[in-house]
Amino acid sequence: MQQKTSILQLAFLVLISISLAASSSAQPVNKFVQCLTQNLDNSTAISQVIFVPNNPSYPLVLNSRTQNLRFQTPETPHPQVIITPNHESQIQVAIRCAKKNGLQMRIRSGGHDFDGASSVSQDPFFLLDMTNFRSISVDVKSRTAWIGVGAVLGEVYYTVYQANNSLYFPGGSAPTVGVGGLVSGGGYGPFSRKYGLAADHVIDARVIDSNDFFWAIRGGNGASFGVVLSYKVNLVEINPNFTAFNVSRTLEQNAIQLLHKWQFVAPRMPRDLSISAQFATGSARFMAFFQGNVTTLLSLMEQYFPELGVTKEDCQEIRWVDNYAYQYGLSLELTPEFVLGRVNPFLELTPYFKGRSDFVQEPIPEIGIREIWNLFSQRNPGESSMEWTPFGGKMDEIPVSNIPFPHRAGTSFLVVNIASWNSRNATLAQRSINWSRELYRTIGKYIPNTPSNPRGAYVNYRDFDLGINNQKGYTSVKQAKVWGAHYFKSNFDRLVKVKTMVDSQNFFNFEQSIPPYR
Repeated sequence: MQQKTSILQLAFLVLISISLAASSSAQPVNKFVQCLTQNLDNSTAISQVIFVPNNPSYPLVLNSRTQNLRFQTPETPHPQVIITPNHESQIQVAIRCAKKNGLQMRIRSGGHDFDGASSVSQDPFFLLDMTNFRSISVDVKSRTAWIGVGAVLGEVYYTVYQANNSLYFPGGSAPTVGVGGLVSGGGYGPFSRKYGLAADHVIDARVIDSNDFFWAIRGGNGASFGVVLSYKVNLVEINPNFTAFNVSRTLEQNAIQLLHKWQFVAPRMPRDLSISAQFATGSARFMAFFQGNVTTLLSLMEQYFPELGVTKEDCQEIRWVDNYAYQYGLSLELTPEFVLGRVNPFLELTPYFKGRSDFVQEPIPEIGIREIWNLFSQRNPGESSMEWTPFGGKMDEIPVSNIPFPHRAGTSFLVVNIASWNSRNATLAQRSINWSRELYRTIGKYIPNTPSNPRGAYVNYRDFDLGINNQKGYTSVKQAKVWGAHYFKSNFDRLVKVKTMVDSQNFFNFEQSIPPYR
């Protein structure tokens, strides 16, 4: 049996060598793969774990979690090797072999990184795809669950709902987002005002080469520190029946005044009610989810936000698990198909995009909202969007240093803006990115940005425009703090200390990874 396995390994190495022969980085990559095949357990089906460019399955595996076609162009650097481990020992071997042969590593869970840091590198690299680590185990009695980092949120929601429809994991609103990426950046969602972030509910984790960095991996840019396999989370009680509404208002229907008023009321409403505001070319949309019935919701709207003019006809009673289909305008009958899908069903609508984020503490005046509105008028319908998600409530009560995510008390709402385009045309892409930067500058007129209070940004909406580490050589802590302070504020220094303790040689690095002290 040993001889047979060795022959198979040798044949596999020959195929890889042929595949990589024309590459300038072929020698270290060949040595890396040779190291893998020599050290993986003989029972491992190597051809089902390791994929190289000449493998017919390579494109399928590479693009299986593509969420932004910006990183699927011919110019995009692709991994020399993709590894889809199904056991943690394979990850340990991959890390040792990569260190030995000087190969970079990228870790992909759901593939939603806004600037491609989970799947792209300018240096020779291999991609560690965590798809197979997607098990979900729910313990209803203890109200906990173990969730593999390769699971996507839709799978988590549906599994929890099937186990008990009154339990919930407070995650995000996009079903195809991977749990690994969500938790490593904090993980806000439509019910953060009542329950806090996803990372606030993590009580344990299984990691590779674990040292004491449990604090850092819950919202602190987890890929800077190691490979997380799964999280144990607390589940919360939730009303299984919701009431929702989704209303649009135009300029003639006082959209600007309504957006201004929203800033004063949305973060202060009862925690069972969350109303987001969304910009698009020509209109503003207000979407609400309420843990209660229509009558109570209408009473609250009359008390807090009568100007919006919500009526009974605008409201619809749904199950909590239906809210993900509802917010995307899909039939609620499609809930199982939608939440269990691992591919973004709207990729064709926004195939290429650039996203940016902000945290707002003081209301943007009407003149500022009008400036933003006018910028949107420069774009065609469907090309751009902006969403405001209210904070307050539970978010105000959790200390800034509880986990690395610092945007707590005093933060009124989170802003995410998206500029999209529909082709590989370089001119069109640059025009859209320039528009996104102009929008960011416009919003910045109304948001403080000082050394003691840097302008906030959400690390799960990765933004290389804030700054990146040196692609070659050492990056100082001072240099990294230029971008790091936006994401982590005062928690950045503690993250650096943890990084120095657990990865002083900086193996786990990328454009915006936490650097160690030299």
